[in-house]
Amino acid sequence: MTGNFYKRVLLAAVIIFTLMIAGCAGMEASTGPDKSVSSGQQSGSDLKVHFIDVGQGDSTLIEKDGHFMLIDAGERDQGPTVVSYLKEQGVKKLDYVIGTHPHSDHIGGLEAVIKAFDVDKIIMPQKAHTTKLYERLLNTIDEKKLKITLPKIGEVYELGDSSFQILGPNRDYGDNLNNWSVGIRLDYGKTSFAFFGDAEKGAEDDMLANGFSLKADVLKVSHHGSSTSSSGPFLDQVSPEYAVISCGKDNDYGHPHKETMEALQKRNITVFRTDQLGSILAVSDGSKITFPGQNKGSANDTKTKTEESSSLTREYVLNTNTKKFHLPDCKLATSIKKENKETLEGTRDEVIKMGYEPCKSCKP
Repeated sequence: MTGNFYKRVLLAAVIIFTLMIAGCAGMEASTGPDKSVSSGQQSGSDLKVHFIDVGQGDSTLIEKDGHFMLIDAGERDQGPTVVSYLKEQGVKKLDYVIGTHPHSDHIGGLEAVIKAFDVDKIIMPQKAHTTKLYERLLNTIDEKKLKITLPKIGEVYELGDSSFQILGPNRDYGDNLNNWSVGIRLDYGKTSFAFFGDAEKGAEDDMLANGFSLKADVLKVSHHGSSTSSSGPFLDQVSPEYAVISCGKDNDYGHPHKETMEALQKRNITVFRTDQLGSILAVSDGSKITFPGQNKGSANDTKTKTEESSSLTREYVLNTNTKKFHLPDCKLATSIKKENKETLEGTRDEVIKMGYEPCKSCKP
């Protein structure tokens, strides 16, 4: 009798212990912050990268297996646009939000995004800015009881069964906010994407030297296609098949610059631009990348307005005092003092070689 009693006690203990283990395992799988998969999403689904059209700014949504990451959100007035776009894609929670650097055309809309969605992790560089917009963002982060994670070179994060590695910033860049940009390379299967904010040549050189791979199939072109970024050695190391440029139509900066477009053309890189195509979607199945619903705009046929007018002969109005040149019907041209006003029949390139700068109003 005594032996049977102890056997029954031992058997009950084993059953209870087994149930406890199963219960704990089930709890961990259902409540772990990085384990959940949204309804309707299955592991192994395509990686989708949405380059959102926010005018002269940057915003990119990345989704994999029901997990989402947002990189930047354009100017503050683009916040509602980004929030609406994310909701259309079924976003309820963002695993990561990256504010690449404190310029308004990148972080301006993040305040609205962080208010609208639950966020697990915010990654921003250790570079403060004195603008009210930046302070509002910090206040919003604090109100949501979130903390800022500083980017650490080489650190890897998971997004579903894709992952991304931090590649920048590599050092203290002083007051050059562009070079403080958080840079990442996103990998899924055999495919990869690279995002470097507004990083300029100095930051690019540091990334070339830090020993981590920059190779990517798709490059989100830095600084909206400015000639201060996308140096030859950097493009050669990334060696992308595709490039995406986010910029506003007829923007005041002339983005993308002629030098950048020529560098991309020289390397036979296929270019997609938000100022021409609106929001752009790239899809990776782990082996190949497609751009559904988009016509390929190669670097050969995506000339800027500036390029098209460079060799056109026409009349320009020169201000010999300010060294600016204008189109004849420009309002600013009519206000030039007679002694400082000259007219010239020639090409845009000829006027620039004479030391004149184009008017930012009429954009000759």
